[in-house]
Amino acid sequence: MVGITNKIMLAEIRRQQKLSQNIVDNQTDISTGITLNKPSDNALAWVQVSEIGRAQAQQAAWQANIDYGQARSGNAEANLSEIDNLLTRAQELVTFARNGSLNDTNRTAIIEEMSTIRTTVNELLNQKDYQGTSVFDDGQSVLVPVSRGLNLSVVGTRQEVSEGIDVDGTPMSIDDILGQAIDAIDSGDDTSMAEGLDAVKAAQGHITVELAKQGVRSDRLDVVGTRLTDIGLNLTERRSSLESTDLTEVISQMKTQLLQLEAAQSTFARINQQTLFDLIR
Repeated sequence: MVGITNKIMLAEIRRQQKLSQNIVDNQTDISTGITLNKPSDNALAWVQVSEIGRAQAQQAAWQANIDYGQARSGNAEANLSEIDNLLTRAQELVTFARNGSLNDTNRTAIIEEMSTIRTTVNELLNQKDYQGTSVFDDGQSVLVPVSRGLNLSVVGTRQEVSEGIDVDGTPMSIDDILGQAIDAIDSGDDTSMAEGLDAVKAAQGHITVELAKQGVRSDRLDVVGTRLTDIGLNLTERRSSLESTDLTEVISQMKTQLLQLEAAQSTFARINQQTLFDLIR
């Protein structure tokens, strides 16, 4: 009889310990806001949360690539705009140089400014960012993975931007065009300067096209970035629905468990006060 009673008491102790642990778990769920802390809490939800976590990690990597691509695209667009402005100024200078009354001092000043424009354009074409990455790719555009199976070119190449410009059927680079214009101004020959002016206009037209192409790259990055953000929000919402604490439900459970524990402890205390003869009577 005593053995049976001891077993009952041990079982009651374990039951109370379990209730106490459940109350502690509920308090943790309330304080952290997360109710799914281990696989045994909900095996199916745990698997789903794990899968969502992997998807979120991949999304974060793709979003980082988008941010990187947008930064590079912004730098390329800024440099192209500056080159466009410089070529506009070059046209003004060549046009002014064709003035028949231009004196040697003015011609020298124009040549000096044209040379500065030429140097600045080359610097913009070969510029690197603070990480040492070239604003424009060299030879071939680097493809950046931004989604499953989708790799985007975020900037054009330096060769695409500055070379292969059609000047009366002859492919020329911006550097060659500006050099030709400078030589024409230095010679004072109006025909040569007119040809130089046409070449500079062709260079600016080429840059205008490159600016448009860069704008398309930037827009595509924005579209993919927006889509990734939407997917990320959906994943976060889905994960939250699986692992977040339902405060109303958990508080209700904890109150019930507290009442059960208090009642069990009170009953257990009364039983323990009885003597052996009371138990076998």
